[in-house]
Amino acid sequence: MILKGKRALVTGCAAPNGIGRATAKALAREGAFVIVTDRPGEDRMEAVEALACEIGGAGHALDVTNPQDIRNAVALAQSHGGVDILVNNAGTVQGAGPFLDASPEDWEASFRVNLLGPMMLAQAVIPGMIAAGDGRIINMGSIGGLGGRPAFGAYSAMKHGLTGLTKTIAAEFGPQGIRCNSVCPGYIATDMHAASNVRLAEAQGVPLDEMKRQRYEAVSLRDAGTPEDIAEAVLYLAGPQGAYVTGINLPVAGGIQLGL
Repeated sequence: MILKGKRALVTGCAAPNGIGRATAKALAREGAFVIVTDRPGEDRMEAVEALACEIGGAGHALDVTNPQDIRNAVALAQSHGGVDILVNNAGTVQGAGPFLDASPEDWEASFRVNLLGPMMLAQAVIPGMIAAGDGRIINMGSIGGLGGRPAFGAYSAMKHGLTGLTKTIAAEFGPQGIRCNSVCPGYIATDMHAASNVRLAEAQGVPLDEMKRQRYEAVSLRDAGTPEDIAEAVLYLAGPQGAYVTGINLPVAGGIQLGL
């Protein structure tokens, strides 16, 4: 119970086989009270409430692009004592596809979810962390934010921005006891990744199994990871083991080649 007495806020928790869900469960397993969130929608809120009930936390609707939603979520957290751990997990691959086909609207949507949302949430929780003299902010980056690959222009650009945001927060607020790091997943067997495999297979006109073989050739371990692999990395950065770690962008990617 290394996180007993800690309060965590995790975004993007509704997917049944997602990193957010696995992370919330891992934090709760170690004693944290976890506020689990996802953007509004009946199905998503049912999933969020079920998860909150399962782990003894609280569920809340939170669109990370909506400043009022952010204020409401942080107010809920404050009613439970504040936010000791923020996990910015919500993300989107909107805009994925050939670079020349991407629209400004796609890039704007990617920016708002993948970069602006984490920035606004960090701004909302940092004053409370400063008052407490301690805090952990963990951003969900990507190996796409450490290198470059075709057909993921918007996503990769925003994740590169997120690695910079991570280092900026770490540098600026380290003296106040706040650690900020990112976890950078590679190919992780989530619902989003499965949909990406299908989309790429259809785009290239190859069977799904062949698409997986081609993608995982770039992975030293020749397979996708699991959401739990990422959750354990978050747990390390959130817990006492990570007390002297800040400003890093940690690949959890099976030895994947990062590209350019």
